[in-house]
Amino acid sequence: MTAGSIQASRRARNMGLALVLLGLSTLVQAAGQQNPAALQAHAEQFLKTQTGGQPGKVTIQVKPPRVDLPACAALDAFQPVGGRRIGQVSVGVRCLAPSVWTVYLSAQVSVVGPYATTLQSLPANHILSAADFALREGDLGSLPADVVTNIDNMPGYRTISALAAGAPLRSALLRSPLVVQQGQTTRVVLNGPGFSVQSEGLALANASRGDQVRVKTRSGQVISGVAQDGQQVMVAF
Repeated sequence: MTAGSIQASRRARNMGLALVLLGLSTLVQAAGQQNPAALQAHAEQFLKTQTGGQPGKVTIQVKPPRVDLPACAALDAFQPVGGRRIGQVSVGVRCLAPSVWTVYLSAQVSVVGPYATTLQSLPANHILSAADFALREGDLGSLPADVVTNIDNMPGYRTISALAAGAPLRSALLRSPLVVQQGQTTRVVLNGPGFSVQSEGLALANASRGDQVRVKTRSGQVISGVAQDGQQVMVAF
C-alpha cells in the first residue's frame, strides 16, 4: 500500500468517526429537548375539545414555538382567561414534570358555519320579525364573538341601536322580547320580610325581562319594580 493510499484511508476513517460523533451529539441534544411537533399536537387536541360544540366545520392551525424547551413528560394545555376560542387565539402549554415551564403558542381556529345578518336597515327599538334577518355562512372566527348563530328565538327581540343592512346580528345589540307592555294591565307582586301581596296596575312603559319599569296602581300611586314574564312586575320592600 502506498503512502498516499494510507493517508487517504486515515482521512476516511477520521471523517467517518467525526460523522458518528456528530450523530451521537445530535441524538443527545434532541433527547434533552422538547419535540415542537408534540407541543403543537397537544395544543391542537386541546382546541378541538374546546370547539367541539361550535356549529360548522372547524379547522385548526397551531404555529410551532419560537424557543427550544427541555423535554417534558407531562404536558397540560390551557387558554388565558378571557381569551377567544375561535379566530386568532393563544394557547398555553405548561410542563408539569420533570421540569416546570410554560410556553404560549399562536393558533388560527376557523369555524365555517351559519350566522345571522340583517336583510335591511333597522332602526333602534325595532322589534325583529322573521323578515328582518337571514342566515349566511362564513368564518365565525372573523366575526364578533357575540354574533347570533341560532335564529329560532330571534323574533320578538328589539334592536338597541340602528343596524345597517347586511350587518351581522349581534346579541349585544339586541334586547330580549317585551314581557311587560305599556298601557296593559299588569300584575304587581309586592314582596317583603314575611309577606307577599298581589295587586293590579297599569304599566307606564315597555320592559324586557329584568328591566326596571314603573306601574300605576289602582289607587293612583306610581311604583317601580322589575319586569318578569307574563306581564308581571316584582316590587321588593
